[in-house]
Amino acid sequence: MKKILITGAAGFLGSHLCERFLKEKFYVIGMDNFITGSLININLLKKYENFKFIDHDVSKYIQIDDPLDYILHFASPASPIDYLKIPIQTLKVGSLGTHNLLGLAKSKNAVILVASTSEVYGDPLVHPQKETYFGNVNPIGPRGVYDESKRFQEALTMAYHRFHGLDTKIVRIFNTYGPRMRLNDGRVLPAFIGQSLRGEDLTIFGNGSQTRSFCYVDDLIEGIYKLLFSDYNYPINIGNPNEISIKDFAHEIISLTGNSNQKIVFKELPENDPLKRKPDIELAKNILGWKPKIQRKEGLRLTYDYFCNLSVQELNKKDHNSFDSYNIYK
Repeated sequence: MKKILITGAAGFLGSHLCERFLKEKFYVIGMDNFITGSLININLLKKYENFKFIDHDVSKYIQIDDPLDYILHFASPASPIDYLKIPIQTLKVGSLGTHNLLGLAKSKNAVILVASTSEVYGDPLVHPQKETYFGNVNPIGPRGVYDESKRFQEALTMAYHRFHGLDTKIVRIFNTYGPRMRLNDGRVLPAFIGQSLRGEDLTIFGNGSQTRSFCYVDDLIEGIYKLLFSDYNYPINIGNPNEISIKDFAHEIISLTGNSNQKIVFKELPENDPLKRKPDIELAKNILGWKPKIQRKEGLRLTYDYFCNLSVQELNKKDHNSFDSYNIYK
């Protein structure tokens, strides 16, 4: 049985990755310190006999006695409300945490895949964004703690690949949504759905002309799975190129929830909020044979149904910052 370590296992993407590899009959070691993850996600995974969990901060020294074949590094705050509240921890997990896991991969002779992000492109001047684009990032802006931690992570990963010959993979993840997102994490989709379910107005920051491209989580997981077992060692975009403006997306949410009386209110656009976001996925198509399959209408319905089944307590557990200055549409 192949063994894989997945950091950030209690998070949105980490828990889905754990589940995928458990179903593929891997022995999965999940690691998380719950700084943004959920114990509920780990409890969902404990039904599998081939799952082991370690409560640990990857920014500190990592000791794993088991042999490892693969490592997936997905530990990191990933939503604006999180990395703006815990900026130093965000920088540490991208730097110290990545260094620890690359060292672990080297000692175990394991393949390692690290989770990067479309945020490495910053507020892009090139559209759509190709892997060859170096980005337009403000290193000292409020988003710099996340953007630069991921850019450093990529540089460090490539250094280990070139200097030590480590088999590394880098996935640049674009906007992803689906079940297990936190309603209060500050990202636009759960923010809109949470406001709809509570009967509140939908909040748009700026005039709503900024765009995003939303990929359903199952499609993303499939792309990551294919990348891990590929021979490709350079960054690769995984996302859905079906672009939509935030204003049009708000109307889609209103149509989905059936609340025709719901209003849209506008607030000031936060600093360095990207105005365009759309992945060029030609590399993923050509190298991995991957492209997204789930249309946004279907994915939104699945996600909305998930949120509708949350308890009243979860639905009302909102951080007010997530609908104020921290709501930067990742």
